[in-house]
Amino acid sequence: MKNLKNLFLLMLAVSVVSLTSCSSDDDGGNGGSAASGTIKAKIDGSNFTSLEITSFASVQTGGGVTTLVMQGNTQDQAINMIVNGYEGVGTYQLSDDNVFISASYIEPDISNPANTQTWSAPFQDSGIIGEIKISEETSSAVKGTFFFTAKNSNTGGTKEITEGSFNLNKM
Repeated sequence: MKNLKNLFLLMLAVSVVSLTSCSSDDDGGNGGSAASGTIKAKIDGSNFTSLEITSFASVQTGGGVTTLVMQGNTQDQAINMIVNGYEGVGTYQLSDDNVFISASYIEPDISNPANTQTWSAPFQDSGIIGEIKISEETSSAVKGTFFFTAKNSNTGGTKEITEGSFNLNKM
């Protein structure tokens, strides 16, 4: 009986170690290389790094649904990402099948706001157009990576947002 009990405990320990050491594609990745308080990416190959003072993440719950909002700006560019139905660390696809997860790249025109240009993802018939990976969330910060293709509804042109990472302080 003692040997059976020891065998059971050994099997249980091996099972627990095996299950907890497994990872999946939904683990959120490695967090990227953005400096603390910023969003970093390439916009059609050109570098973008947001200003720390204008960058933030916010997690709010209402009506049983949690929403993560992330934003980062420079003087003449902005990246905004929204994940409705946020459930913590994991991968969130940008797809026209789920418009509740979205991202945008904005070139504001402060002197003439009517000339502000916005590229959004997903867009009609886009299919899977990118993803947002949350690799770490603490009580004060959110870290992860992202990429997406966004379309300007005024011009029909697209922008490739690649090599994106964020390390944002929560509001």
